[in-house]
Amino acid sequence: MISMVMVAVGVYARLLKHAEAAMACLAVDPAILLIVVGVLTFLITFCGCIGSLRENICLLQTFSVCLTIIFLLQLAAGVLGFVFSDKARGKVSEIINGAIVHYRDDLDLQNLIDFGQKEFSCCGGVSYKDWSQNMYFNCTATNPSRERCSVPFSCCLHDANQTVINTMCGHEMQKRGYLEASAFIYTNGCIDKLVNWIHSNLFLLGGITLGLALPQLVVIVLAQLLINQIRDQIKLQLYNQQHRADPWY
Repeated sequence: MISMVMVAVGVYARLLKHAEAAMACLAVDPAILLIVVGVLTFLITFCGCIGSLRENICLLQTFSVCLTIIFLLQLAAGVLGFVFSDKARGKVSEIINGAIVHYRDDLDLQNLIDFGQKEFSCCGGVSYKDWSQNMYFNCTATNPSRERCSVPFSCCLHDANQTVINTMCGHEMQKRGYLEASAFIYTNGCIDKLVNWIHSNLFLLGGITLGLALPQLVVIVLAQLLINQIRDQIKLQLYNQQHRADPWY
């Protein structure tokens, strides 16, 4: 049921977008991600549910193998992320820079970046001047955009008593130096902020990972136990049929 809701929400969000905007940044579209995850979740849980109800070994084996693959991929991702932390940091930097380039192309992506910059009190990837990678915020003299040399409003320092958000608060902030700009916007990049947050919340992340991994292991074990029970029942039925056919039985 949850996976079907995920697919429905993903399809609805996808249909609301303009065709040209939807194709601009397909790889980082949250709607596509929601649809893919929902479809995969539905197929896997369908195999487990129908397999257990109908006592179908093939479906139960498919369910168990899929869960095992997902668990191993999660484990491998965690180990590789820890061992190759520098490469993982570079990949995160690449993703953030790509998101900055497509900031105005996708409304969902724009809202996600704005939320991240507000929550982590950061701006751009390494610094606020990374926004020059975006065609609207580019600081070159040939850029005709009114947002030239600016940064999004989510980079701005907001007063707690401010009731109306000034969306032009980041106007021409890229022209200013770090000290001057720091009085109006966040100048630190989001990559360092994200890495620091991960380091300070390792126990929380570890607990969440363990909380996700243990149920998977339990379900895998239960599926294998059910498969063994079904096989034992089949063997018992075959044994009884053979002996009933025996005239000396």
